[in-house]
Amino acid sequence: MISPRASIVVPTRGGATRLLHLLDALRAQTETSWEAIVVIDGDVDESAAVVDLAAGELPVRALVLPENRGRSAALNAGFAEARGEILIRCDDDLRPGPDYVAAHLARHAGAPCGVVGLYRNVFPPTPYARVYGAPRDERFRTDAYAAPAARRWRYWAGNVSVTRETFDTVGGYDPAFRAYGWEDVDWGYRLHAAGVPVVLAPELETPHHVAATTTEERVRRAFLAGAARRAFEAKHGSAALGAAPLARGAWGRIVDRTAARDGRAALEARARRADLALSRMPRWAAEKRVAWLVEAAGLSGQRRPDEVVNDV
Repeated sequence: MISPRASIVVPTRGGATRLLHLLDALRAQTETSWEAIVVIDGDVDESAAVVDLAAGELPVRALVLPENRGRSAALNAGFAEARGEILIRCDDDLRPGPDYVAAHLARHAGAPCGVVGLYRNVFPPTPYARVYGAPRDERFRTDAYAAPAARRWRYWAGNVSVTRETFDTVGGYDPAFRAYGWEDVDWGYRLHAAGVPVVLAPELETPHHVAATTTEERVRRAFLAGAARRAFEAKHGSAALGAAPLARGAWGRIVDRTAARDGRAALEARARRADLALSRMPRWAAEKRVAWLVEAAGLSGQRRPDEVVNDV
């Protein structure tokens, strides 16, 4: 059997509906030499049946883990099964364009590198998206493209690729990052430490139907990411990330006091109340209210990692 040029690994849990859209996007690819391994991290919604149905016309197959093991374990299982020379990680809520596989392959025509395509987040018309989600997403991409080469590993996420040789050199994703976030940042840092440059590819910006569409969900993810950041620093040392950007002045004191006082449940309750009020607030005030809660949640998560439940 001839091996495909590219293997796409898709970790998923509860993603049957999302997979329908992703498989439609893969059906339109201009590159024909690829395979996709959809790793189902415990099948809770018949995702395997969705993949099996598509397998009649696409080079896709399902790999079903018998129980929820976390994203790192799912990724490692998928990459172990992959036969391609170029390994692409693609999250199940992405909507790749027709040249997606071809563009990843083209980026690996020269010296070894890690390739990152940034998300272009697609938001429903919620008050959160209007005052915070969409503007911050635009700022994130602007900052990413301006980042120095030595810091681009920080953007390793769910739309990335490396050669098989590079993946084997760096090793698999760390299953210790079992809850939301930072398994990708950890892998990006290890890639950087191995001396492999990371490039951001504007042509690989991909629509992403983002899960955080309310203040409550964004605060939840910020808390989990804060706890995962602490795990990253325990593993690699705080110098790996550099000093965390700290809010200064009165704003910084408010954020710090909130993080010191409130754990995850309290912050999520505040966020639910915020979601009810944002549409009635001036835009500047609404943006500040969301920013306050998100920043406090990240700091609170660093201080309270024991509040994180690992079932993902």
